[in-house]
Amino acid sequence: MAQKDKKRDFKEKIKAIQDTMFVLGGKWKLPIILSIYSGNKRFNDIAGSIPGITNRVLSKELKHLEQNLLISRTVINDYPIRIEYAITDYCLTTEEVAAPLEKWGKTHRKKLQGKA
Repeated sequence: MAQKDKKRDFKEKIKAIQDTMFVLGGKWKLPIILSIYSGNKRFNDIAGSIPGITNRVLSKELKHLEQNLLISRTVINDYPIRIEYAITDYCLTTEEVAAPLEKWGKTHRKKLQGKA
């Protein structure tokens, strides 16, 4: 492989990782996805299931996840109006990213605690 091709492939690799980190990175996005996946559909249920998250941050992250097609937001025209969130089929593909992160995180925690 030519040096120019290697450079282009490396740049594409970096860009793909940056895109993934933009969509899924940070402290709250994967916990929010996991909360919704676990059955928490309403804002307050999601907020209550994630220790330390503020309403402002949750609201911002839900909008970001919806924009990136990972969750859907449904307005239910009852009285009072309810809003429910659900993960999308596309969101299920994040398992390919989340499972290795979980495995690495558990191994890393053990390493830091001197157990590995």
